[in-house]
Amino acid sequence: MVEHDPRWAGAAETEAAILHAALDPILLAVHHIGSTAVPGLKAKPILDLMPVVSDLRGLDRRKTDLEGVGYAWWGEFGLPGRRYATKDEPRSGRRLVQLHCYAIGSPEIVRHLAVRDYLRRRPDTAAAYEREKVRCHALHPDDSHQYGACKSAFIDAVEAAALAKLPGA
Repeated sequence: MVEHDPRWAGAAETEAAILHAALDPILLAVHHIGSTAVPGLKAKPILDLMPVVSDLRGLDRRKTDLEGVGYAWWGEFGLPGRRYATKDEPRSGRRLVQLHCYAIGSPEIVRHLAVRDYLRRRPDTAAAYEREKVRCHALHPDDSHQYGACKSAFIDAVEAAALAKLPGA
């Protein structure tokens, strides 16, 4: 993990423009999510982007367009209703971007945006999340799955609080 880099927001916008050029007209929006989308929060320097498309079958047919702009296509990759793709730096192989693609209307879109916005509006909760991330990383520095499992209870609680704050909840 590294200190928050304010340039991540601009990098996300640049990548969104690349995605729009590759996937229009099925690409409806690209949201910057995850820790790099929360100012001040330490994060792994990997952008998490959430493209919203008109339909997943259409995106499946456009996978070569994503590959043409440097993405590796992973399909659902264990999460039904999602399409996952990654972009790595060509020379070093370092992961740069992860795409979590959903069709318009997916409840996953609401969930991801609610958590992001909740952390943005609550610096104290974001700071507590950072402490949890640091703790879990220290326990599992070389195992991303164990790291994710370690912090999942905290994220689940944040998600529940974030969703409870939405209109109509």
